[in-house]
Amino acid sequence: MTIISPPSLAATSPLSSNNAAADKRQADIQSMAADFEAIFVRQMLKTMRTSSLGEGLFDGQGTEQFRDMQDAKVAESMAEKGVFGIAQLLTRHLENNDV
Repeated sequence: MTIISPPSLAATSPLSSNNAAADKRQADIQSMAADFEAIFVRQMLKTMRTSSLGEGLFDGQGTEQFRDMQDAKVAESMAEKGVFGIAQLLTRHLENNDV
């Protein structure tokens, strides 16, 4: 999820290196926040699945494993789209506190 930008000729000046470091930090914060949101959503989906009232006719260990993989992909997709906005809030908080 880390954004990699191609090197440029302007990256050799001290001002651009400070700007490049700030851009890298910004990208790292955004990537970390999106990863955190994906983990949070995945845990939420997992908890919702455990609270189901019954099992299906064909449910088994294999079905459970594939549901876990499906939940992981759904969580990643939701985090990329910013459905809950957790990553945005976390990014804003980290930037404002200069952590």
